Amino acid sequence: MTQEITQRSFVFPPFSEQLQPFPGLASKMKPLPDHGETSYQGTGRLIGKKALITGGDSGIGRAVAIAFAREGADVAINYLPEEEEDAVEVIRLIKAEGRNGRAIPGDIRVESFCDTLVERAVAELGGLDILVNNAGRQQYCNSILDLTTADFDATFKTNVYAMFWITRAAVPHLPEGGAIINTSSVQAFDPDAIVLDYAQTKAAIVAFTKSLAKQLGSKGIRVNAVAPGPYWTPLQISGGQPQEKITSLGAQTPLGRPGQPAEIASLYVTLASMQSSSYTTGQVWCSDGGNGTL
Repeated sequence: MTQEITQRSFVFPPFSEQLQPFPGLASKMKPLPDHGETSYQGTGRLIGKKALITGGDSGIGRAVAIAFAREGADVAINYLPEEEEDAVEVIRLIKAEGRNGRAIPGDIRVESFCDTLVERAVAELGGLDILVNNAGRQQYCNSILDLTTADFDATFKTNVYAMFWITRAAVPHLPEGGAIINTSSVQAFDPDAIVLDYAQTKAAIVAFTKSLAKQLGSKGIRVNAVAPGPYWTPLQISGGQPQEKITSLGAQTPLGRPGQPAEIASLYVTLASMQSSSYTTGQVWCSDGGNGTL
């Protein structure tokens, strides 16, 4: 585990406008997000565990992948082929910790690929203990009159259908003590007007989490969710928010800034760890900079 840890620095708005094509790259954001590359220090809570993380190339997924590796886990990440540049760096960081890091690119909107993703992760890691359904699509739209069926479908396929398909394929491989962690959002509870489809999917994730936790409790598999508020990730700058909102992202929170991905990774670690959360299931943990959404 790395010993070269520096103190985390926080970045406050205003930010520059910086629209990228979806899905965006963390490496091209200004300022660069902090995924914990130099600030996360592990304590051995996931030694010997094997994890699959969707959307693991950047943003929250990348921070979780780094944290899991530094806690002792082997990690497979999924991402879109367009995000290869970011993914290569994540795999390098995982391997730098002496862990098995596997990159499995592909589109989780395709059911057959979701099955293949889980099969490959199990084969290449030698098993599966933790599933993190994190990949998400958010494209703002000012009016329901302009929200196309194609966009609505793409958001639900990415955020809800893929979670269902991947989880269904993964459950037979998860042992007693295994964990599933889903990424919801504060939008599930206090939705903005311009993310009508995205907010619906994040509410569905909450219900999915709570229901599945009741199904899998007897198997000793815990199911929880994390609900982030405004975080400095490519999701925001690649169509998730209008550019005029990017400049002041997070300013409305009591902390006056967006969260950095590294700041939320420890929640995923805690929920993944039996020693930290053995009696925690069906819960949604919020991290929103103090707005008190949950």
